[in-house]
Amino acid sequence: MPIDAEKAVAAEPRSTRISWDHKDVQLYHLGIGAGAGPGELRYTLESRLQVLPSFATVAGAGMGVVGGLSSPGIDVDLAAVLHGGQSVRVHRPIPVKGSAVQTSKAAAVYDKGKAAVLVLRTEAADDEGPLWTNDAQIFVRGEGGFGGERGPSERVAYPAVAPDHVVERSIRPDQALLYRLSGDWNPLHADPEFARLAGFDRPILHGLCTYGMTLKAVTDTLLGGDVTRIRSYRTRFAGVVFPGETLRIQMWTGKDRVRVEVRAVERDDAPVLGDTFVEHS
Repeated sequence: MPIDAEKAVAAEPRSTRISWDHKDVQLYHLGIGAGAGPGELRYTLESRLQVLPSFATVAGAGMGVVGGLSSPGIDVDLAAVLHGGQSVRVHRPIPVKGSAVQTSKAAAVYDKGKAAVLVLRTEAADDEGPLWTNDAQIFVRGEGGFGGERGPSERVAYPAVAPDHVVERSIRPDQALLYRLSGDWNPLHADPEFARLAGFDRPILHGLCTYGMTLKAVTDTLLGGDVTRIRSYRTRFAGVVFPGETLRIQMWTGKDRVRVEVRAVERDDAPVLGDTFVEHS
C-alpha cells in the first residue's frame, strides 16, 4: 500500500523555520484581488497593513502541505491528488512581519472507498506562542479500500432560506499568474498546454485564491474590514474557477458565525465553494 495510515499518523511532525514581511503580505493580498479603492489600503499599504488569516496558507511559500505529503507512510502519485478542503484557525492576529517554526504532519487518514483522504495539519508558533493551525483535506484517488475509518462527512445541507447578503467579485484574467508568486508554482494555473493535459481547456484559478477572495469578501461585508475578528475559516472545494469569471458569494449570518456558498456566475452558478463557515468575534 502506498499509504500506511498507522505509520503516517504516528510519524513525528516535520519542522522548519519560516519568515515573512510586509512584501509577502502585500503580494498575497494583491493576488486575491485587493487594491481597488482607498478602503483597500489596509491590505496594500505598509503603514496601515493588516494580515488576512488566510495568509497562513501561503506563509513560508505554502510548504506545509508539501511537508505533510512527504511524511513516512505516504507515497502517492501527485497526479492522483485533489485538494478537497481547507481550514485555518488563528490563535491570535498574524503579525505583518514575523518568524515562526512551522510543523507539518498527517493528522488523520480516512478510507472513502475509492479514495483515501489525508488530513495534513500545519501548525506555526513564534516566541510568543501558537499563531495558527491549518488543516488541508487531500483526496488521493485510487488509494481507498484499506479498511480504515471513513471519517466525518463534510457535507452540510444547503440553506433553505435566501442569503442575508450576496456580493460579486470579478477575477482578473491575470490573477492566477499573480497569485502563484506567493508560492504555488503548479503549471496547471499558468500553462494552457499543461491544463489541457489535466483535462481543462485553459488554466484554472488556485482553489486557495478563491478561498482567500471569499474570506476577504466576508470580512469587508460583515466585519467592517477588521481581520482581527476572524477566529476560524473552513471550506470544501466544490468546483473549479477560471480567470476572468465572476464569483457570486452568498452569506447567511448567525451568532458569531457566517455560512457561505460560492458560485461561478458565468457557468450557470456552478458550485465553487461549499460547506464554508467563518467564525468570528
